[in-house]
Amino acid sequence: MKGRNMTRWRDPAKDPRQEPKSNLITAEGAERLRGILDHLSRVKRPALSTKVGEAAALGDRSENADYTYNKKELNRVIARIRYLTKRLDELQIVDRLPADTDRVFFGAFVTLEDEAGEELRLRIVGHDETDTGKHWISVDAPLAKALLGKGLDDEATVAAPGGETTYLITEIGYRDPQAGS
Repeated sequence: MKGRNMTRWRDPAKDPRQEPKSNLITAEGAERLRGILDHLSRVKRPALSTKVGEAAALGDRSENADYTYNKKELNRVIARIRYLTKRLDELQIVDRLPADTDRVFFGAFVTLEDEAGEELRLRIVGHDETDTGKHWISVDAPLAKALLGKGLDDEATVAAPGGETTYLITEIGYRDPQAGS
């Protein structure tokens, strides 16, 4: 029997989802999360509460699709507010440059060259800031772990689905958190 509650069994000792995530975040990332939390708390939640109240006033709630939808959406927003509030308390904001900016550390912009000569520019950020469109990868990602502590012209080898890939670090840079965006 297949259903949406059926999942594949995973060995908890080998499940990558069970690995502890780092609690690091850049100052910009923390500010973005605070902005989302503020928007949800001050704008979205009150608007949904109003919609739920208006829909409830129309009568029978069991047959009121508007009430049901908005109530579910309100509960989703409340859960997100709770999660962000808790998560922001747990996070450690990295708001300064590392002592050695010639090596790859948290917050670094790194340019890599693979074996085929193609370049890849990425940034190592916290778990909550990852963005594949911008090539921002989590500090917990295998590639980031392979790069941490390496310097210019060092090689990093990463296990990939197609086999191991070796990258050459061609550029390391940082954005000064004190300067702003």
